[in-house]
Amino acid sequence: MQTRRIATDGLTQQVIEAGEGPLVLLLHGFPELGVSWRAQVEALAEAGFHAVAPDMRGYGGTDRPADEAEHSILHLVGDMVDLVRALGADQAVVVGHDWGAVVAWHCALTRPDLFRAVAGLSVPFQPRRPKGPPTAAMAAITKRAGLGDLYIERFQAADAHLEMDADPATALRKMFWSFDGATSDTDQSTGFLPDGVSLMDSVSDRAAPPPWMEPAHFDAYVAAFAASGFKGPLDWYRCIDRNWALTAFLQDRRIDRPSLFLVGERDPVRRYAGAHETGLKDWLTDLRGQVVLPGAGHWIQQERPEEVSAALAGFIQEL
Repeated sequence: MQTRRIATDGLTQQVIEAGEGPLVLLLHGFPELGVSWRAQVEALAEAGFHAVAPDMRGYGGTDRPADEAEHSILHLVGDMVDLVRALGADQAVVVGHDWGAVVAWHCALTRPDLFRAVAGLSVPFQPRRPKGPPTAAMAAITKRAGLGDLYIERFQAADAHLEMDADPATALRKMFWSFDGATSDTDQSTGFLPDGVSLMDSVSDRAAPPPWMEPAHFDAYVAAFAASGFKGPLDWYRCIDRNWALTAFLQDRRIDRPSLFLVGERDPVRRYAGAHETGLKDWLTDLRGQVVLPGAGHWIQQERPEEVSAALAGFIQEL
């Protein structure tokens, strides 16, 4: 497995990669890096594929545009389109986790000629709804239910990243811990925040890195986010309404490429995105598997590396 930087269209991307054969792109989410896929890079390389996991736009060793608007879903899909070209391939299988799953679904939705299959982890495909900007809909639902604010709403604030930038180690420790499958029900994050309580304040100070997170691996995350900051990653969230406006042309479009979905049974994201799991078969016309990993939390490719690697390798080999 090696790390290198690749110049693409207006962006230099840092990737980890291994293997030779058909190309597989592995896209991380928040707050992760390409190294979150290290087990899958090695496993897929051994299975006969060229596995590549980039640090996504705004993260780690990849360029970080200052403009919030340059983190839209069209920019993120465009980065992957040009990465395929820069790697000398004509097609790729695209796999994503968390926010990376959103990008992966949209890669297959907008460029099915280039992305021959897609797998999403933790976050199901969510079709565009013609009901107005998503953040307004989120706010209406959470307020009506008396749940406070979904953390995504809080991330819209221009200064939301400053709390994380002030102490990256604590921010990462709390986020990884509170969304992990090993965390107790009372300590696991719901994603909903009462008035006046920040995401960091909502998580216990006794939070520790999850048992699967080796100290050296955690230190690498801390060093990367201390250097690059959290503004770029949160700019992805600040583009949610912009993405809705930009993707009107995708209204009612379905994904017709072979697809797979994996989720941890105890993933807190299921509390507000779980309804979309039920309807996946209506939007993924060639859905070949929908796997729930018992007892697993949100970070499944790191928490359950062998199971996730085996599921991905089996899916890709059967294409």
